[in-house]
Amino acid sequence: MPSKSPLVIGHRGAPGYRPEHTRSSYELALAMGVDAVEPDVIATKDGVLVVRHENEISGTTDVAAHPEFADRRTTKRVDGHSLTGWFTEDFTWDELATLRSRERVPALRASSASFDGAEPILRLVDVLDLVRKGAREHGRDIGVVLEVKHATHFAGIGLDLAPLIERDLRAAGWADGGLPLIIESFEQTVLGQLRACGIVASYIYLVEAAGRPYDLVSALGAHAPDYPSAVTPRGLDELVGTVDGVSVDKRMLLAAGSSIVADAHARGLEVFTWTCRPENSFLAKRFRGRGGPAAFGDYEAEWGVIAGTGVDGVFVDHPDLGVAFFCG
Repeated sequence: MPSKSPLVIGHRGAPGYRPEHTRSSYELALAMGVDAVEPDVIATKDGVLVVRHENEISGTTDVAAHPEFADRRTTKRVDGHSLTGWFTEDFTWDELATLRSRERVPALRASSASFDGAEPILRLVDVLDLVRKGAREHGRDIGVVLEVKHATHFAGIGLDLAPLIERDLRAAGWADGGLPLIIESFEQTVLGQLRACGIVASYIYLVEAAGRPYDLVSALGAHAPDYPSAVTPRGLDELVGTVDGVSVDKRMLLAAGSSIVADAHARGLEVFTWTCRPENSFLAKRFRGRGGPAAFGDYEAEWGVIAGTGVDGVFVDHPDLGVAFFCG
């Protein structure tokens, strides 16, 4: 194991134990010792920033059980993909506040699903407030890793996310560098917009193992570079000075011969990876064990390979396991 422990980031809180992005999920992550938590940020039709994995919310809320919203079900194209369901941008905040959260993968996390219906959706300002209070309660610095979701999509419908994020960060006292803040996105454009706003943070470019960033697809069409090219030596050279690091799909670090971390570090860039989960369903095939998709496999072996790369930060769904392994 490298001498320096990576940051352990509660991915949407502690979703291995509670429905993601709920107050109890975040509070549990803070109590379990994470260095930071990660809210995904999207917008309502009236410009309120809420934390949800996606703007399509049928899988993470009870919206389908609300007859008053039945006519909001629709089909849209988001980042080039056709999706059918209910979308945050078609609701006001007051309407979304009537919904309750649900476990996104109940077949794998039945214990978490037992908390379905217990908690409302949170706004970004709610998460910033509970992290600040949690840091005081636990007597240590705790950061926020703010993921900006679908910025190009929202800009296309008149909901530019950058000024909304700036508004909430400044109002909450998270914009001037006094509190630990990382901002990440799968789209470089919105990262540049937020940096230009003067938000003091580390800016991290999220990189998929395949596909193309939608902001560049929108601008360049078929000429848009793919994600993997961003973490080649040439791609990393081009990122220097525009972002502070990259956050890659863990499969890219587990691949034989991967030099992403070393190449990035040589250029002064940090590397994060997502997402470290213990269930067989999420482990690389060689680390899976008996008991079916929901059973824990040899996650420590997989995580050991990841830690051995010298990665700077890891996203975890089970913060107690992540803290024990990466910081123990």
